Amino acid sequence: MRRFLTRVATIAAVATLAAPAVPATAAAAPGLSFRPLHYNINGYNWGGYAATGSGFTSVSASWTEANATCNSTNDLYAPWVGIDGYGSSTVEQTGVATDCSSGSAVHQAWYEMYPANPVYLSRSSYPVSAGDHIAASVTNAGGSTYTLKLTDSTRGWTYTTNKSLSAQRASAEVIIESPTGAYPNFGTLNFTSATVNGSSLGSFGPVALDPSNGAYEARTGALGSSGTSFSETYLRE
Repeated sequence: MRRFLTRVATIAAVATLAAPAVPATAAAAPGLSFRPLHYNINGYNWGGYAATGSGFTSVSASWTEANATCNSTNDLYAPWVGIDGYGSSTVEQTGVATDCSSGSAVHQAWYEMYPANPVYLSRSSYPVSAGDHIAASVTNAGGSTYTLKLTDSTRGWTYTTNKSLSAQRASAEVIIESPTGAYPNFGTLNFTSATVNGSSLGSFGPVALDPSNGAYEARTGALGSSGTSFSETYLRE
């Protein structure tokens, strides 16, 4: 999808997926005069958790694909896991995109080694539907090589690819993102089994992000007691 500082990657023919267009330390988005204390850091087009530091070698998480209702043909979002992107110029990531450009929600698996364009998996060979259980992981396999793995256990398929990219490995994320800045109504999406470098996501003291495009679009819930689960709740378009 995108990296957290500059531009955003794209989904299929519509938009690219990458990180938020502005850093977490930037001023509030236009039209937001304050940020209520019960909200997290403004993630702009990102929601979820980002662990920061150095030496990140793996990230993984699972979720059940949400039954999203399109508000408009501009709606587009994706849950994903990745390394880098929060303050760095690359993202190594994989997940499932939900695209409303046809007028109804279409799910498609993808991966991206940003700044290269995203790669969308064949929907006939790797189908995804609402209600499917998805597991995703990105692992540094040594040097500049990364293994990206996506499994739909409901449909019984796994896709694995090895790609090379020179990267800092300065962050690891479990994220929802809308590169168009418009989320479909996905209700609540629950991330589980979220780990970084083989330990719980929570053990890294990650930054919590709420997506906002002038209005709060979703709310990132607190990490569970195990530090491996949290919810994303749709608020408004």
